[in-house]
Amino acid sequence: MRVVVGVTGGIAAYKAAEVVRALQERAHTVQVVMTAHAQEFVRPLTFAALTGQKVITGLFDAASAQGTLESAIEHIGVAQQCEALVIAPATAGVLAKLAHGIADDFLTTMYLAYTGPVIAAPAMNVNMWQHAATQANLETLRRRGVRFVEPGEGYLACGMTGPGRMAEIERIVAAVDQALMQGCELDGQTVLITAGPTREPLDPVRYLSNRSSGRMGFALAAEALGRGAQVILVAGPTALEPPAGAEVMRVETAQEMYDAVLARLNEATIIIKAAAVADFRPVHRASQKVKKSAAPPALELEPTPDILAEIGRRKGERFVVGFAAETEHVGEEAVRKLRSKNCDMVVANRVGEPGTGFDAEDNEALIVTAAGEATHFPRGSKHDLAVHIFDRIHQLQPARR
Repeated sequence: MRVVVGVTGGIAAYKAAEVVRALQERAHTVQVVMTAHAQEFVRPLTFAALTGQKVITGLFDAASAQGTLESAIEHIGVAQQCEALVIAPATAGVLAKLAHGIADDFLTTMYLAYTGPVIAAPAMNVNMWQHAATQANLETLRRRGVRFVEPGEGYLACGMTGPGRMAEIERIVAAVDQALMQGCELDGQTVLITAGPTREPLDPVRYLSNRSSGRMGFALAAEALGRGAQVILVAGPTALEPPAGAEVMRVETAQEMYDAVLARLNEATIIIKAAAVADFRPVHRASQKVKKSAAPPALELEPTPDILAEIGRRKGERFVVGFAAETEHVGEEAVRKLRSKNCDMVVANRVGEPGTGFDAEDNEALIVTAAGEATHFPRGSKHDLAVHIFDRIHQLQPARR
């Protein structure tokens, strides 16, 4: 396949030559795009000699001066002709540009025009890697479907020791191979995903809800899109930006989420119920703000609709994944939910632990399946858990047909 390798301005730029060679050994055609700063570390001639392809070094070159249409829209043409975009090394500055949509050179402009899989191998100083701004940019890009090959730890060129060294070549190329294989894995399938919390109003200004941020559901949506699926994302109240390409249905209450899911159920081949739906709602909703002096001594509550149970009753040939947020007896509750809701898989995570679960970047989960398997996903990013979940779905779904 045709792969574009973007090389940015870090000391690890010289390793990009090894990435190019390894991709060529897998019979891929490689074209290199270099930023201006990358050219301070490695000369374009190196990559031209390796690839036998033109090395693109800027939006404007000698051909641009001729004023041809082809030269004016070359970034669009390259984006349309390649099957994967690999950025190695990916510096903190380029990651920031990608996260914020800044297109001021060929690589960043091409990224905005490109709709296929993007694989990035960050490399930078340990403090830059751990900075809150960099981590926020990484999270933004993960939600949009960018796949990261995490940097390794060790002695860095700056003299410091820690995470920030570009990943080994084998890991980068393996990630490219996986992305290329997954790009059409779910082609023709529609994945219906619920995400985020629900809010159950008490009065016009107060509501019952939970701590869910929607990160897990949005990570699942991005991964499904990356594997070629059509995605319907039913999202409760969340501040997250949905992944590009997903059809988003915004809801607030459990009843609204129930109605939205059932309205689109027949279109779905895979359903993932990642939302943290409120189990109860007030029996009576006040039309005006309830004053403190007039508040009742107790709230009268009633159950909300059980969305997952209704999906299980109507499942047919669909593959159904439920989520369980538990504070104790995680394994037992996962199996109970799997059976009682007629799921094919349940992802159970312990909530209330520092740094994982609700409103956190990471997760730790126990995954149980109708086939009787139970696997533990150790603490890792929600993006990585999404990848793991779809890998399991890919393994299990054909077995039920």
